[in-house]
Parts: sequence; C-alpha cells; structure tokens
Amino acid sequence: MMAETDFEIFLSAVPGLEDALAEEVRGKGFKRPKAVPGGVVTRGGWPEVWRANLWVRGAGRVLARVDAFRAVHLAQLDDRARRVPWGDVLRKDVPFRVEASCAGSRIYHSGAAAERVERAIREVLGAPHSPEDGVTVMVRIEDDLCTISVDTSGEPLHKRGYKEAVNAAPIRETMAALFLRECGFTGEEPVVDPMCGSGTFVIEAAEIAARLNPGRARSFAFESLASFDAEAWERMRGVRSAREPGFRFHGSDRDAGAVAMSRANAARAGVEGLCSFRQAAISEVVPPEGGPIGGGGLVIVNPPYGARLGDKGKLLPLYQAFGRVMLERFSGWRVGMVASEARLARATGLPFLPAGAPVPHGGLRVTLYRTGVLG
Repeated sequence: MMAETDFEIFLSAVPGLEDALAEEVRGKGFKRPKAVPGGVVTRGGWPEVWRANLWVRGAGRVLARVDAFRAVHLAQLDDRARRVPWGDVLRKDVPFRVEASCAGSRIYHSGAAAERVERAIREVLGAPHSPEDGVTVMVRIEDDLCTISVDTSGEPLHKRGYKEAVNAAPIRETMAALFLRECGFTGEEPVVDPMCGSGTFVIEAAEIAARLNPGRARSFAFESLASFDAEAWERMRGVRSAREPGFRFHGSDRDAGAVAMSRANAARAGVEGLCSFRQAAISEVVPPEGGPIGGGGLVIVNPPYGARLGDKGKLLPLYQAFGRVMLERFSGWRVGMVASEARLARATGLPFLPAGAPVPHGGLRVTLYRTGVLG
C-alpha cells in the first residue's frame, strides 16, 4: 500500500536508454535509482514526483505506484481495487480514466480489468470517469501481479511547452537529452548541429548549459491530484539555478524553413540569446569562434535516414560529405551521429567507437554513433 512519504516512482525511458536515464536520475539526487526494462525506478514522496517531472530531461513520463497485489480472477481484482485508498490520490471533482495491460496472467482481458478498476474508483470515491480527459490510472497485470499507478505527468514529458514548429522526422527532446548525455555532454562546451531541423539538439544543449529545468514552462497531471500542495509546488518551481554559459550553441541547415523553425523554437524556450542558427550546406560548416579555452566541443547530428525521407543510396554523398568536413575542419571535437544503418555511418569514414544497442524512433531502430576527440 502507498505510504505518503516513501513509495515507488517509475520514470519511463525509450527502450535501450534506461542506463543513461538512471545516470541522470542519480546525478540529480534521487534515491537509489535502478534501471529496469522500460525505465528507472526510485523511491520518494510526492515532492520527489514533482521534482522528477520538473527536473529530469530524459524521462518520457513519471508514474507514482499506488498499490500492488496478486489477483488471479476479476472478482479478486474488483475486491482489491476497492481497498486502494483512492481518496489519498485522486480528487472527487477531477475526471479519471483507466488503462490496463495484461501479460502472462490468468486475468488476460485488459478491457475487463480496466472496467473493474474504473467501477471500483467510481463507486468508492465518486469521481467522474472520462475516456478522454483527466488523470490516467494505469493497471498492469503481469504474472498475476497487479500494479496500479497514476500517471503524474499528463502530456508526455518530451513536450517541454515551447515547441510549436517541427520538421519531418523530428527527434524527441527526451531522446536528444539522453543522446547528448551519452556523448559526454555536461553543459561545459559548445555544441554544433549542422543538420539542425527544428533545433532540438541545440536547444536542449543550451538549456542544459544554462541549468534551466526542462519542465519550467508546462503543467502536469499531478496538479490535479489530492496530494497536490500548490504553495509547496510554487516554491519548488521558483528556485532559480540558471547561469549564463560562456559560449554559444550553433545550428545550421540547408533548408531556410528549418532555420526559421529553430529560431522560433529557441525564442519560445527563452534561449535565443545562447543559440545561433544559419542557413548553410554541410560543405560550408566550420567550427564556431569563441568557445572555451583549449577549443573543441561536440558536433551532434540527426541526418536523414532514407526510410522516410529519401532513398538510402542518394544519402551516401551527404554522409560522406559530413565525415569529410568533420575530419578536415573539426580537429579537437567529438562527433555524435544518429543513424538507422551501419552502412550510412561507415560512409562518413569517421573513427566511431563501438556502438550501443539500437533504440526505437519513429517506427525505425536507430543507433547513436560516437567518436572520441578527432585528431
């Protein structure tokens, strides 16, 4: 049963990036985070839930575990669901909906499981059910163990609250943040993205360097829960840790529309003063001036993959040109590149380190390829 100050908190991650998320969560002071399939578990109370939504860049959503019990048939599920202290979590005046999944269990019909829990909440608490609106209660029945959680985020956390404009095949902010982390970026060096699209890598890097909270510009589902304390939340949100980096973050794209999108998104995020965007082909890209003493930094890029945006054979010259520019002009820099095929990565001629496992992205599986410092 849920304790007010110490319960399990689950932060979801793109499969394959759980360890990177665990590292971020650990670095932000959460209790004993542990990577598990699909995310990271930690423990805490409601302030930790709020903090996770506000602070953590790589999580897709934050779930508060409400209860867990064994259930082997629907009548048992119905009985146990009525014993959950719903009034400690949900409000009578806020609509809710239930999502259920079943795997390897004697209760195998997710729709019937959702209906039993929904009816229990309605009859015990009196809250209105709505299939579209309100707080989401999540029921997972796996190997006859039923885990009940509340989605405390609402909209997925990659929706930072500022991006109105996106291009084709955008990378989500949460994935971009974890890829930056896997490239060793900590906010202490400039970043260049020469195929910037809607500016995601550049804006995330600028926010990390400026120590801006990713959730500062949006609302969350936990604001509609019974446990919410508006004054404490405002105090938490009001803490200012921002700083002014001594360098800038640079994006370019051959498409003028992408450059305009990036500028607009950076302005809405409040980091336009830290970012520079210009229209340029790969062949025109050069290292920026005014970086940290010793030079160098990170080039990170999410080029077209071919599966959705053009024939792979036509893309080889683009990848070759990118690799050539990096090797000829970016000595002292590291490179990170997202690619759907090893053949395209190899076409760059860059000395990539051993790659990690591919991760799902937009119906494909993509891999982050990284170099050490280029000579």
